[in-house]
Amino acid sequence: MTGVKKIDVSIQLGGKKIEVGEIVSEGKEIYFKYYPSFIDLGTEISPIKLPLSEKTYSADRLPFDGLFGVFNDSLPDGWGRLLIDRKLGNLGIPLTSVTQLDRLTFVGEGGMGALIYSPKEEMGFETGDNLNLEIISDEIQEVQEGLSEDVIEKLIDLGGSSGGARPKIFVGYNKSTDHLIHGTNELPEGYEHWIIKFPTSNDYPDIANIELAYYKMALDAGIEMSESRLFTDAKGKAYFGTKRFDRIGNDRLHMHSAAGLMHDDFRRSSMDYGNLMDCGFRLVKHVGVYEKILRLAAFNVYAHNRDDHSNNFAFLMNSIGEWSFAPAYDLTFSSSSHGFHSSTVAGESEAPGKVNLMELAEDFMVKKFEISIDEVQRAVKNWKQYAEDCGVSKKNTEMIQSVLKQNLKL
Repeated sequence: MTGVKKIDVSIQLGGKKIEVGEIVSEGKEIYFKYYPSFIDLGTEISPIKLPLSEKTYSADRLPFDGLFGVFNDSLPDGWGRLLIDRKLGNLGIPLTSVTQLDRLTFVGEGGMGALIYSPKEEMGFETGDNLNLEIISDEIQEVQEGLSEDVIEKLIDLGGSSGGARPKIFVGYNKSTDHLIHGTNELPEGYEHWIIKFPTSNDYPDIANIELAYYKMALDAGIEMSESRLFTDAKGKAYFGTKRFDRIGNDRLHMHSAAGLMHDDFRRSSMDYGNLMDCGFRLVKHVGVYEKILRLAAFNVYAHNRDDHSNNFAFLMNSIGEWSFAPAYDLTFSSSSHGFHSSTVAGESEAPGKVNLMELAEDFMVKKFEISIDEVQRAVKNWKQYAEDCGVSKKNTEMIQSVLKQNLKL
């Protein structure tokens, strides 16, 4: 299960599986080389840090333990890594012996985006339907508390390759029948790829309702987001769900985070929204991306989403190599671990406001951005209505409202 020395990388685009290159481990170094056939296609999967070339690449040890960011994006973080590590521990495998290449074999074809890794390490997962959200929530709580061994494989199957710290599962959702299935990358007709999140012990009890309210508020603020809704269990407890934007039916889109693109350690991020805007233009090659990113920055500032690190922004590439700024995700009320914004706004992280946003607008020549700020502020001022519509508790509605009022003065 461990000690893999070579990984073949492919990408699934337009319904076709295309060989990309190979990752090789030699001593303490990890190397990557594109296949000549992929170079001939001219498709750039990571144009900033891993441009198409015949040379053999080797990444620095930091920030991704020797992997290039485009491959690190495939690895589970937080919750998914916890599950895999628990599984390995149960098998008696010391985590110190598990390499980055080993972890890519656990991903196989089940990660976010369009990259596929072989060989794939099969861990004995089962597929099926009849998902019971209440049972899954209870099992997740057991895993978080370190009590459960029996459910780990099931939870890895459901969402072990998903990123982010909050527990989440990959499902197939049929809107017409309101039915959920899991355990397959190829969904039957009528089903769509969705993600359902589960709260941690540190979350507000109504975190799903809060996130849905933020989703509706962001849409009215002019932010593009993937379709989202609440799922409920038999007892009426709500869970936030969102349609995967890296899937169109069973076709895939290549996804690359800002952290992976720029090799930014999102846990100690030094990224400014200006860096993200520059990165966006280099990929999308259209000035329209400036306004999209800056509008999202304005929303995060006024709506108090301070967990705006570089892993919470991404770009998508379609089958003909065209890039776009991905729909926003993980938008919710957050003060972050240190209380500052994870990404600075024109250098300001403690209390960024209109002055800082307009500085970036002027630097990148985003015209009439004051109108965009007004639209964002108008939506945020209507927080109480979104909260009421989405079932946020009165206590949290008022608590969030008091913070947003302060932000709107900035």
